[in-house]
Amino acid sequence: MSRSGGLDLHFRDVVCRHGRLEAVAGVDLSVGAGERIALTGTNGSGKTTLLRAVLGLHRQVDGQILVGGRGSRTAAEWAWRRRACAWIPQRPAAGRFPLLARELLASSGAPAAAGEAAGRLGVGELADRPLSSLSGGQLQRMHLARAVGCVAAGAGVLLADEPTAALDFEGQEEAAEVLTSLPVTVVVVTHDRAMAARCDRTLEMAAGRLREVR
Repeated sequence: MSRSGGLDLHFRDVVCRHGRLEAVAGVDLSVGAGERIALTGTNGSGKTTLLRAVLGLHRQVDGQILVGGRGSRTAAEWAWRRRACAWIPQRPAAGRFPLLARELLASSGAPAAAGEAAGRLGVGELADRPLSSLSGGQLQRMHLARAVGCVAAGAGVLLADEPTAALDFEGQEEAAEVLTSLPVTVVVVTHDRAMAARCDRTLEMAAGRLREVR
């Protein structure tokens, strides 16, 4: 089921490699604007690699990935794509430098919206603390708040890699509600059944290949 808002996303015979190892094997997938997709599967099945390929974080890629009908052949197209796609990594890094949570939120492009989201997620009072001082769950909430800011700044796609993994049950429900209420296209890698249940479709990845299970 497609909704208004967001950008469509198309994978055409996408192959991703780690050296000689084929991590993603000929994926064809179309995601409608505003659709929510849950991507499940065992560790090492290629889920994270596929999302990172959208952002150019994994570069050994063949085939075509289109975001909003646009490719990524030039530096300008890559720059546009990184603005168009909000990203929540699986294990958010605190960074090597003493980056403050407030600075992470500001990097979204819409610091007021990100700060408001941080408040709703219960971490607003931590904005002046270094990221390195936050717990795993607090850091994950900060990255979720940053993603909300990215959407407010104009992102049309949200890519999230295990965004509820470090959260307790209540936090998982809260994060799932925030993610699936945003007016964007969402592709979320998850082992959380409640998160998957909120999505329009569930796809399973095994040995680099996709199949639809719901």
